[in-house]
Amino acid sequence: MAHVITVTNQKGGVGKTTTAVNLSACLAETGKRTLLVDLDPQGNATSGLGIDKTRLFGGIYDCLIDGRDINEIIVETAVKKLFIAPATMDLAGATVELVSVDNRDAVLRDVLTNAVTGKGKPFEYILIDCPPSLGLLTVNALVAAHTVLIPVQCEFYALEGLTQLTETVRYVASGMNPNLSVLGLLLTMYDGRTNLSLQVAEEVKKYFGNQVFKTIIPRNVRLGEAPSYGEPITTYDPHSKGAAVYKKLAREVMKRVG
Repeated sequence: MAHVITVTNQKGGVGKTTTAVNLSACLAETGKRTLLVDLDPQGNATSGLGIDKTRLFGGIYDCLIDGRDINEIIVETAVKKLFIAPATMDLAGATVELVSVDNRDAVLRDVLTNAVTGKGKPFEYILIDCPPSLGLLTVNALVAAHTVLIPVQCEFYALEGLTQLTETVRYVASGMNPNLSVLGLLLTMYDGRTNLSLQVAEEVKKYFGNQVFKTIIPRNVRLGEAPSYGEPITTYDPHSKGAAVYKKLAREVMKRVG
């Protein structure tokens, strides 16, 4: 059975999609059969893996709203053992349409139940990239997950909203998904030359302790360039610092998952 990780933070621009894409690629490169679910209507994870959205025959929206089998929309990527359930423009309307659906908070969990690779093998890891909000799509992702990975940008407002997010996680865990737990908080866009980054890192560690990953994602030009080429950092520039830290994160994630 796949371990499902939801990557979420209601703040935008914290490195959420960058983390979802590159962590997925690194897990796949260790030999783990990995599925990335693009649950963000912007579809950046889909395009970030080189998928042309105009040529798709459906996306995760069709599974959530029309009951389509997820295996009909899963696409193989250029990275061996990495697959994606892509997002299309239709996903923008899913939050409104889900309101009238029975058991609306658990639709994604049911959708993912039968997900397999093209060769019919079960996935070992499923990562869900969420929209920057705490709406129905994100709640679905939390209900479907075993653990939550929270990217935290090393900037002034980093801690703002984290309380609300962790309370949402606790709320989902107390009722709809009792198996849900926080896998860890990931410090992103870290710049060791600035006092601000150092202070934010210290504050997050002070409040969350061992829940903070030892791996820290630095500000890195190559990480910013890779999505425009439709590649994860591991294929765009495998020898870059960005590639090295995401490989390190993948090892830490696998160790925490056990």
